[in-house]
Amino acid sequence: MKVSSRTNKINPRYVKQFWRSNAVDIKSYIEVSKPRIVVVLVITAITSLLGATRFDSTPNIPWDVSFWQVGFLLLAGALASMGSSALNQYYDRDIDKSMVRTSKRPIPSGELSSKTVLVYGLSLSIISVVIAWLTLNPVATFMIALGIFFYVIIYTVWLKRSNSANIVIGGFAGSAASMAGWATTTGSIDLTGFLVGWLVFMWTPPHFWCLAIKMREEYASAKIPMLPVLIGNERTAKYIFINTAILLPFSISLYFFGLGLLYTSIALISGTLMLIYHYKLTKNPTPEFAWKAYKVTAPYLVIIFIAVAVDALFYYRI
Repeated sequence: MKVSSRTNKINPRYVKQFWRSNAVDIKSYIEVSKPRIVVVLVITAITSLLGATRFDSTPNIPWDVSFWQVGFLLLAGALASMGSSALNQYYDRDIDKSMVRTSKRPIPSGELSSKTVLVYGLSLSIISVVIAWLTLNPVATFMIALGIFFYVIIYTVWLKRSNSANIVIGGFAGSAASMAGWATTTGSIDLTGFLVGWLVFMWTPPHFWCLAIKMREEYASAKIPMLPVLIGNERTAKYIFINTAILLPFSISLYFFGLGLLYTSIALISGTLMLIYHYKLTKNPTPEFAWKAYKVTAPYLVIIFIAVAVDALFYYRI
């Protein structure tokens, strides 16, 4: 920033340039962190924490958690998601450059260097685990670390470029966020906590395969073996429908593992809506309709996990 030699005053023009340049950097760091994924995973973790209060040592007191538990889980979870997303973009910097959808990301566009993103991603990932270890409990810390490991190593490094089951197995990274929230409250992962987290695992493939149908040509050009690239849109649409047809009864069955009628009702309504759209996709497996199905069914995960949390507050069973 320059200062006038005559007046010893800061030139407003340089102030504006300074803030503009730093605003670009901040925007790039936000983008490399994938903020939408961060928001979804944080909501998943916090709602699981609240929902688990129905199953902890004082089950008659819903949402009986401290401000510090919520705050540190939010902080550790957000940093873990931001760090692993940055490491994902660091590793995928070569293929991101060749795909229209990702070519404007900070590394391929030149806004951030690959080394900067690597250091940023590693730093946030490590800090998140340290914060969890110091403020939460060992099981929650383990699940946060496992989520980072699954997304970065299992999905990004190992499966994404080599196996059509990439997004299926990689979806467990999202489940780990839910299980971390559950463990923050209960100190462990019981069967119900595991099954609630498994909702993320089952939702991820049909949701992401809709995007893969939309982006099929780009994935093919980058030689990424997403399911539509290998078996075509029509067969992928059938897999999406079958997966959702399994997800719907699974989500409802959690009633028999202790969740209440409010959750079950919302799971039935939202799951049925998703099933209808995925059935329509089998009749019209075009990139345009797949994109519509992707956007319509995207809120499912947030809705059903909010239902898990609110269900603990307004708990009722027949």
